[in-house]
Amino acid sequence: MQIETIETGCFNADGGAMFGAVPKDAWMRRYPCNEANACILTMRSLIVKDGNRIMLIDNGAGNKHPRLMSYYKFFDTKDLKEELALRNISPEQITDVILTHLHFDHCGYTTEKDETDDSLHPTFPNATHWVSRQQYDICNSPHPLEKDSFRTENIEAIKRAGLLHMLDTAATISPHVSLRLFSGHTPGQIAAYILMPDRVYVFAGDVIPLAAHVSPEWISAYDMFPQTSYHEKIRMLEEAAAERQALIYCHDAYHACSTIKKIRAGQFKPDTFLSL
Repeated sequence: MQIETIETGCFNADGGAMFGAVPKDAWMRRYPCNEANACILTMRSLIVKDGNRIMLIDNGAGNKHPRLMSYYKFFDTKDLKEELALRNISPEQITDVILTHLHFDHCGYTTEKDETDDSLHPTFPNATHWVSRQQYDICNSPHPLEKDSFRTENIEAIKRAGLLHMLDTAATISPHVSLRLFSGHTPGQIAAYILMPDRVYVFAGDVIPLAAHVSPEWISAYDMFPQTSYHEKIRMLEEAAAERQALIYCHDAYHACSTIKKIRAGQFKPDTFLSL
């Protein structure tokens, strides 16, 4: 078993949007911002090697759409295929692509453009692509408040290629990797639970995107169902604290991973920060 993070690039997000109803005086003590209230977020992916399987969890915004989203001011973007090559991994060797959800900043490298006709084809042609059925359905018929976050053509190209596997419930997909479903930020998110020799690592996706979001009531304004987010975070955090699991934060530019400590009922905080 091996796990390794890949930083696919960064973008700016408004701090008020990231922390919702939490006052700036509170959230800025946990997560820095500039004079325009912009917080730097990373787009963190994870490589998991389990026996002869090489799994990729999320893959960033890709190189097709960021220029259409100038508001986010993407920077330090990486070519994911080059990053994989540095790790002696070819796109053809990826056996599984796990997409926590289908927002643009998590699945953009799922496809790439054919230079001859601008059609899309899978970046990872031999990989099973794991997506929740609920998220797939919402991507194809999104609420107006969420529609700008989706790029439906990415997942449709995967479906046409016969590489899409949709989850209806939790599933174990390899001896050491299981997938569970959480809602709130968007319905049907996948969180990956990875059993390593020392502990279970949880790729939390946007259930808990930053270490600052470990407090259950610190909920992003991007979350479609904030009350659901609260209860789903509690569900994840209770087990993480009790089992000494480590959460991997997909967007935290300063802390990649930590264990969790329960303070009292409904109150948690990051405990030990870990490097990956």
